[in-house]
Amino acid sequence: MVEKVITLENISLIDFLGTENQNIKQLAAAFPSSKIISRGNEIKIQGQTPEITKIHEILSSLIDHYHKFGKITHNSVNRYLSADSFADEEVIVTSPDIIVYGSKGGIIKAKTPNQQKLVDAVEKNDLVFALGPAGTGKTYVSVAMAVRALKNKEVKKIIISRPVVEAGESLGFLPGDMKEKVDPYLRPIYDALEDMIPVEKLKYYQDNKIIEIAPLAYMRGRTLNNAFVLLDEAQNTTPAQMKMFLTRMGPNAKVMVNGDWSQVDLPRNQRSGLMEALKILRGVKGIGFVEMSAEDVVRHRLVRDIVNAYTVLEEERRAAREEAKANGEDESARYNGRKRHINVE
Repeated sequence: MVEKVITLENISLIDFLGTENQNIKQLAAAFPSSKIISRGNEIKIQGQTPEITKIHEILSSLIDHYHKFGKITHNSVNRYLSADSFADEEVIVTSPDIIVYGSKGGIIKAKTPNQQKLVDAVEKNDLVFALGPAGTGKTYVSVAMAVRALKNKEVKKIIISRPVVEAGESLGFLPGDMKEKVDPYLRPIYDALEDMIPVEKLKYYQDNKIIEIAPLAYMRGRTLNNAFVLLDEAQNTTPAQMKMFLTRMGPNAKVMVNGDWSQVDLPRNQRSGLMEALKILRGVKGIGFVEMSAEDVVRHRLVRDIVNAYTVLEEERRAAREEAKANGEDESARYNGRKRHINVE
């Protein structure tokens, strides 16, 4: 027997569960082989996996319904009981400031002005570049926009990719097969998807190739049509990889390219495909560009200060390179020879 617990967040229990839990009792009556127990703001489901998956899907739809209409009725439950929640999912029409509802019923929306600019850019353009440091929400907002497009049936699938570039460690020394070696690089994407799609449904989507998550090399030779396509960590693409990816774009596709110019893990003599693409494509109509900064960091408050500190360091290095180039000197020697004073208070 499998057990699943759903936590109701930001939900009026009386409006969702009904008087004396009538809505939950109605749902339980439709699945006599399973147990559905409501205690406080938690709903516990016990039963066999196929039926648990179906019940979870119905409850997720009811949570979406509640957030849109503020109440669950007897007719609402009947409607979702009679629907095939996998094949005929209801189109989610969100309010202007909401991107999508999370897997636990929470609201996912832009938290900063630049995140909102990113949302607006995706709505207006078929190709968008999002640039900025770690913690600014590029990946999270992008995945939310992809999930919304899928739920609203604007696309038939989501394809998410990133280049697998070693950042200080060698893939060859990591344990496991290639999938096990690559999965840690894709973990931020899985985390974002699990926030927005129930685990059982995410597995269904992946098993049926409705959501694909793969290294960039797997994109070669494909035409990506009727899909929302996200390339994450694009600063670690080579120019050839970036050109390959961008030319995969089909006639009915949305494409997002995310990158952080301060975290390039390519060899020093290798140009970044993202930086080259920005220079080439800046003047092309129909492509959106959104630049984010430390002000958009939504992680721990220290992350913003860390990003700012590294930005200062990069500016010092850039100035050293330009000065060395002007004087015909070895730029790394000039930078490394500088004395940096650190005040400890």
